[in-house]
Amino acid sequence: MSENILKQGKILIVDDEKANIRFLEIILQQAGYGNVFSTTDSRQSLGLFQSARPDIVLLDLSMPHLDGFAVMQQLQREMPGHAVPILVLTADATLATRHKALKEGARDFLTKPLDEIEVLLRINNLLETHFHSVVLEDKVRERTQDLEKAQLETLQRLALAAEYRDDDTGLHTKRVGLVASCIAEALGLPAIQVDLILRAAPLHDVGKIGITDLILLKPGKLTDEEFTTMRQHTTIGAGMLSGSTSPWLRLAEEIAISHHERWDGKGYPNGLAGNKIPLVGRIVAVADVFDALTNERPYKKAWQVPAALAEIESQAGKQFDERVVKAFLTLPREAPV
Repeated sequence: MSENILKQGKILIVDDEKANIRFLEIILQQAGYGNVFSTTDSRQSLGLFQSARPDIVLLDLSMPHLDGFAVMQQLQREMPGHAVPILVLTADATLATRHKALKEGARDFLTKPLDEIEVLLRINNLLETHFHSVVLEDKVRERTQDLEKAQLETLQRLALAAEYRDDDTGLHTKRVGLVASCIAEALGLPAIQVDLILRAAPLHDVGKIGITDLILLKPGKLTDEEFTTMRQHTTIGAGMLSGSTSPWLRLAEEIAISHHERWDGKGYPNGLAGNKIPLVGRIVAVADVFDALTNERPYKKAWQVPAALAEIESQAGKQFDERVVKAFLTLPREAPV
C-alpha cells in the first residue's frame, strides 16, 4: 500500500500523561503523519472518537476516571463494520493484563518506556492491515450491490415481460410503483420506506410470467378453474422473489404475496384480513386496482377517472384499508394517478 495513503491515516492518542502524548505527536509528525488527535482526559475519548473517526487508537491503560479497559468498551460500541485497531500503551506487561486487553478489543501492545522505531513500525503495520480490510470490505460491498442490482434488473425485466402480455405499453408496473410510493408518502411513512416501495411495487405481478396466455389474455370472464390458476401468480411471484437478502426484494416478495388480499378477508392467496395484511400489500392493492380500472385490458374497457375513484372509495373497509383509501384520495390529480 502507498506510503502516502498510510500517512493520511487519522490517529487518536489517549494518555493521561502530557509528556507521553507530546513524545508520540513529535515522532508521528516527523514521520509524516499529519492527522493526529489527542486527549489527556479519558472521559473525552468517546466524543473525540466519534468526531475524528480515527483509523487507529493509541490507548494508555492506567488512567484516572476511565481506565483503558473502560475506554475500549465504549469504543467497541462505536466501531463501524470494520473495527478500528487499538494499540495499547502500558507499563504493565503481565499476561493477565495482555489477555484482558485482547479480550476488550486491543489489536497490539507497546510496552513503556516507548521505543520510537517500534512505535512507528507497529502503527504502520496496523494501519496497513486496517486499510486493506477497509478496501476489501468496500469491494465486497460494491460487488454485493452489483449482484443485487443485476438481480433486481433481471426481475424487473421479467415483470415487464409478464406485463407486456396484457398491457401493450408495459407501463402498468411503473405506474403502480409511482402511485404506491405516493400513497406511502401520504401515510407519513419514512422516506427510505417510500423509496423501497417505489422500487419494489413494480414487481407485484412478476408471477404472471408463469400464467398461460389462454388465461391471461382471455377476453371474457374466467371460469372458476381458470381463476384458481390465475390466483397462482401471487405465490409464483413470491417464490421467484424469496430468499434474497436485499431489503427491496424482501419487500417485493411481501407485496407479491399480499396485494390481492382483501380487508374483509375475502382475498387470496391466504385469506388474510384487516391489519394481518402487510401494509405494503394494502397500499399496492389500491394502486393496482386503480390503475387496472383506468387502463384498457384485453378483457375490459378503461374506466373514467371519477368513476374509478368512486369505486375505490366505495370499497373502503371492504376490499381496501380505509386509511389507505383516505391517503390515496388526498393525492393531487396531477400526481401519477
